[in-house]
Amino acid sequence: MDILTQIPFSLDRDALLKQAHLELESDEAEEFRVLMDLSLKVGKPKAAYTVSFIERKDRDTIQVGSVSFTSRTLSRNLASAERIFPLISTCGHEMDAASPTDGDALKEFWWDLIKTQMLFAANQHLTDHLHQRFRLGKTATMHPGSGDASVWPIEQQRPLFALLGDVQKSIGVTLTDSFLMTPNKTISGILFPTEKDFRSCEVCHRDNCISRQAPFNKHLWEEIK
Repeated sequence: MDILTQIPFSLDRDALLKQAHLELESDEAEEFRVLMDLSLKVGKPKAAYTVSFIERKDRDTIQVGSVSFTSRTLSRNLASAERIFPLISTCGHEMDAASPTDGDALKEFWWDLIKTQMLFAANQHLTDHLHQRFRLGKTATMHPGSGDASVWPIEQQRPLFALLGDVQKSIGVTLTDSFLMTPNKTISGILFPTEKDFRSCEVCHRDNCISRQAPFNKHLWEEIK
């Protein structure tokens, strides 16, 4: 497993204030700026990845070493792939340890907005690193639990973490018994080379999802169900 800890990041203050629905000159905006200043001092976004090779694949299953994944969508997307990159990015456990919100729901919301920007920074840094180091062309990423539950079940976090190794020790990420991750602003998945665009949103029926990045693709859904 390779670990990335020296990840540069900055905060788009105006964008964050807009997301928080705050007027630029308001007292609450000033409180939010105090949180942003603190996060710049304590924040340490991190990422980790490994390089794995597919040993066997069929319509529903991918075998990688002693680990197997069950997902028709994943199997379809990896039909022409041999090498994959299991990965994980996080805002960093330091943000949880330094949280000054003290049960204040509004400040917790603000702190989560900041953590999300740090997660984006970590994930972009990781993606850029992989493309530069391995001279990758077009790629896509799948995440357990993203999209409809049947696409790649969240329970598949367990074998994914088995491939990644001890991420709790290396970057401070813990997988809970319900297969969620802490810190909460953490994402895991598999990056793979592809000739076709793919986003999990294309096979997700949740119309009102605020994180939707692509429209539902009925034709693709029919292929994998």
